Amino acid sequence: MAIRRILTCDTPADTAVLKTISRPVEAVDDALRALMDDMLDTMYDAPGIGLAAVQIGEPVRVIVMDLAREGEDPQPRHFVNPEITWRSEEVGVYEEGCLSVPEYFDEVERPVRVRLTYLDYDGKPVEEEADGLFATCIQHEMDHLEGVLFIDHLSRLRRDRAVTKVKKVMRAKAAA
Repeated sequence: MAIRRILTCDTPADTAVLKTISRPVEAVDDALRALMDDMLDTMYDAPGIGLAAVQIGEPVRVIVMDLAREGEDPQPRHFVNPEITWRSEEVGVYEEGCLSVPEYFDEVERPVRVRLTYLDYDGKPVEEEADGLFATCIQHEMDHLEGVLFIDHLSRLRRDRAVTKVKKVMRAKAAA
């Protein structure tokens, strides 16, 4: 298992990869499980609660997530080829952040419930309904699979402000 570099929206090269539409996974095998293990290590190290493979430069339809609260045992989740099959008409606003848009948070409106299908860590098909933070997080991460960052849901002014802030944050990290 390895910690990978998370691509950020402050450089044209990283942004180009982040804007890539991820391709479906053909099989859940040991190589894919190793990728998911690396993704979890990377996400925990960041720290974050969700990560799409494209965020570490692997444009495949894979997401990892852990919504355990501080002090709870880890609850890692793996989503291979996830698809949303239903969205509620009811929407809610949640303040989101993103490991590819470090240290920037803003409100995004999304459906409050979704139904999804996916393959788990072992390649078994799963269908479940998500609400609350889980619904928000899975939609956020699935946006990544389509080349969409959460800041793409914001006005141009707020999106530009976010990118400017990320550039400043990344310069400060590089100088440290």
